[in-house]
Amino acid sequence: MTAAAPRGRVLIVAGSDSGGGAGIQADIKTVTALGGFAMTAITALTAQNTMGVFGIVGIEPDFIAEQMHVVLEDLGADAIKIGMLHNAAVIETVCRVIAEQAADIPLIVDPVMFAKGGHALLEPEAVSALRALLLPLASVVTPNIPEAEALADRRIGAVEDMHCAAQAIAAMGPDAVLLKGGHLRGDELSDILHTKSATRRWDDRRIDSRHTHGTGCTLASAVATGLAQSLSLEAAVTRARLYVREAIRHAPGFGGGHGPLGHGHTVTAFPVGG
Repeated sequence: MTAAAPRGRVLIVAGSDSGGGAGIQADIKTVTALGGFAMTAITALTAQNTMGVFGIVGIEPDFIAEQMHVVLEDLGADAIKIGMLHNAAVIETVCRVIAEQAADIPLIVDPVMFAKGGHALLEPEAVSALRALLLPLASVVTPNIPEAEALADRRIGAVEDMHCAAQAIAAMGPDAVLLKGGHLRGDELSDILHTKSATRRWDDRRIDSRHTHGTGCTLASAVATGLAQSLSLEAAVTRARLYVREAIRHAPGFGGGHGPLGHGHTVTAFPVGG
């Protein structure tokens, strides 16, 4: 049987995870599993595994721009997913390319600031550039609790606080904010999608697993794939959340720390929508 042709071109601008659980590696697996076509502009190389991040080498901003230029000029894109940008110079460069070549393409921004083990992946002085330059371009931004606290400059201790933080981040310019609640305590967790017209909340029971490395990258790339395939934002988020939960359930169990997800286990579980 001939495999179906990929539908939905997603350009991923993010860092590489040598352990394969997060970053570009998780992004490519996710887009492919959901029937899309993944392209990349790598922003940084990391030496990491399930135990943590041991080194980071940034890619020169001009070469990041060149990767984006040649992909957009030849292959095009139906959505762009932004991950680890590392510093202000990279943020400025990526925003310039988007303004020049991709202003009308849906932009999904995962504001990567910290690795699963707490290692900083964004230089502190770059947060202001993220707020001022990148967020106003975003179709949807997907922070977790620590990232939302840093962006909104407020503590989030409960679901009610998530609503306030999402509104504060939305005021910075993105069309929508998908605030993920997995870092809050308790067996129940909630995610909130705040748009200019409405707020949607998803509630689920927490899956007891240490194999959750790359959940943020995976969710954002799954949303990007849905938008690239012409799903509505709410439908794209719904499918993305289901995909992540099944990937956690089917994690391969690798590593001694925060292990990777089972990205390939759900390759046929969620058909491409129209």
